[in-house]
Amino acid sequence: MTQPLLSLEQLNYNIADRRLLKDINFELHDGERVVLLGDNGAGKTTLLELMVGLNVPASGRIVAFGEPRHCERDFRDVRARAGLLFQDSDNQLFCPTVLEDVAFGPLNLGRSGPEALAIARRTLAELGIADLADRVTHKLSGGQKRLVALATVIAMEPDVLLLDEPTTGLDKATQQRLTEYLLGLPLAMVFISHDTEFVERVANRAVVLKNGRLVNSVLHRHPHVHAHSHVHAHPEDEEPTHPHIDPLADGIDDPALARPEVLKPATSESGDVRKDNHAPIHDD
Repeated sequence: MTQPLLSLEQLNYNIADRRLLKDINFELHDGERVVLLGDNGAGKTTLLELMVGLNVPASGRIVAFGEPRHCERDFRDVRARAGLLFQDSDNQLFCPTVLEDVAFGPLNLGRSGPEALAIARRTLAELGIADLADRVTHKLSGGQKRLVALATVIAMEPDVLLLDEPTTGLDKATQQRLTEYLLGLPLAMVFISHDTEFVERVANRAVVLKNGRLVNSVLHRHPHVHAHSHVHAHPEDEEPTHPHIDPLADGIDDPALARPEVLKPATSESGDVRKDNHAPIHDD
């Protein structure tokens, strides 16, 4: 196997007097798209930040792009090569306009003004948000800010992507476009996501943070049939074209338990039961 792009060896991290991360071992190799899973507060964001030196471990070793990294100076070039998308987009955007925000990274890496602007415009176009170039950043919607924050990372032309909840605030169509874009990039990545559909499409490897330790896990898919209820509205003078249940009137908390005879598996036009594919995550 080739030398890893990023490597964590017996890494420990404390918050106050509590050990949050314990004996973490991890390697990221070319071609890997690793999803980092775990409960809220497990330390996932902290672990991404450790990879680029934004947090200081209590002990252990960080090797990035073949070089051990110990102090702030060691991590400066790491942050240019490993692009981190923060969980909160507002922490990443600080210029007056979108174009200036996206051009800031290339400028900081020594590109000329015209070069940086060209890279910024190209990146915005690739992400389908070229029309936002002259917009005031702080007036954007949450989903728009998410894409602009990602553009600031992509514009730096990194070798690795570290993405903290990249699909937050995105509608379905935009999420689909982002997914296709990321799958088309020849970059290794580590990403945090609670979005199972995104994980299923993008990840080719999974690890789970559990009780402070990183556990290698297996991604797999299996079909299953399920019934579910949802709330909708239609004019009261129209006859519904599908069965109705009224669990609230019947004092039933779970609509799926109400009058089960009308809760039948959805069928396709051919009459076959429709199956939904999901990708559960299991520990080794």
